[in-house]
Amino acid sequence: MSRVLLIEDDPAVRHGVSLALRRRGHEVEAAATGEDGLKVLDTFRPELVLLDLMLPGASGFEICRRIRDTRQLPIIMLTARGDDIDIVLGLEAGADDYIVKPARGEVLEARIRAVLRRTAPAEAGDAAGVLTPSTVETYGELAIDRAGLIVAKNGQDLALPPSEMKLLLYLSASPGQVFSRQQLLERVWEHSYHGDSRLVDACVMRLRAKVEDNPRAPKYVQTLRGFGYRFGPL
Repeated sequence: MSRVLLIEDDPAVRHGVSLALRRRGHEVEAAATGEDGLKVLDTFRPELVLLDLMLPGASGFEICRRIRDTRQLPIIMLTARGDDIDIVLGLEAGADDYIVKPARGEVLEARIRAVLRRTAPAEAGDAAGVLTPSTVETYGELAIDRAGLIVAKNGQDLALPPSEMKLLLYLSASPGQVFSRQQLLERVWEHSYHGDSRLVDACVMRLRAKVEDNPRAPKYVQTLRGFGYRFGPL
């Protein structure tokens, strides 16, 4: 299965989540503080981080930003509250997804599998269900290599975490086509709960900051108010 770094200060939650994941075949390293979690990143080399928002010392928001400074591995935020502000701040800090505690083992497993699938190279049939060539696609200043999961702007590779990468790949597979937030939520995040549309909006905001010259006047990831998002027109 996968290597999961769990950063959680509550001993009971830390034990319960670790046990649930190990029973499902994951290798788990658990840390009680953000600083301890950062120390094992290089030695444990996780494929995914489960990160509590409310940590002693450096908060989960700060730890998320520090991980994102050097790595694009998937991050799922854990929160004891369904507080919209905390969730949005966590997503803006760079998290790919979030889970409200307490979470059942099957929920953890489903979210982990979904976010890890976003790191897998595209097959012959991509996220939009169409055939994609194994060549680099060029859209203005952007170059997209679907097979290699590489996006470059003006010749410089962009560091895109899993959700931003899959969102861009999905939208650019059908330039000009408008997708609702619900459609993107189901096809990129593999969720069905409509309340999680904030995942889409936060990811679009982060993606625009990287691919657009002017995120306030985007030419690649565009908003059609009342409908959703589209790639282009170019």
